[in-house]
Amino acid sequence: MQDTYDSDKRKLLSCLCHGSIFFSTLLFSIGIPIVIQIISDDPVVKTNAKESINFHLNVWFWATLIGGTIGILSFLTLGIAGFLLFPVILLGFAIHWGLTIWALLHCFSNPDEPFGYPFIFRVF
Repeated sequence: MQDTYDSDKRKLLSCLCHGSIFFSTLLFSIGIPIVIQIISDDPVVKTNAKESINFHLNVWFWATLIGGTIGILSFLTLGIAGFLLFPVILLGFAIHWGLTIWALLHCFSNPDEPFGYPFIFRVF
């Protein structure tokens, strides 16, 4: 017997998982896909939640690595490196938001297929 899942609920929960990254300045943003992963029984939503958790971890890792490096270089060069490397920070935000918007558009257009972020490390 094949289980059927509500398409609208699937879209909503999948988009909540991926869209929660917009709250990434708050530490509880990763809690949204974790809770959805625990309470949902839909395999597509669970896969989207797992992918979102991995994306959160990747964003935090790269932000810490790149931001810390730029911060140290700025301190050592009295802010000159921070000013010169500001486009790198902007590029990071553009990639971060661009991939998230791509995931949201995918969840709206193909709710029966989980989204996979390219070029990320998958811990879970």
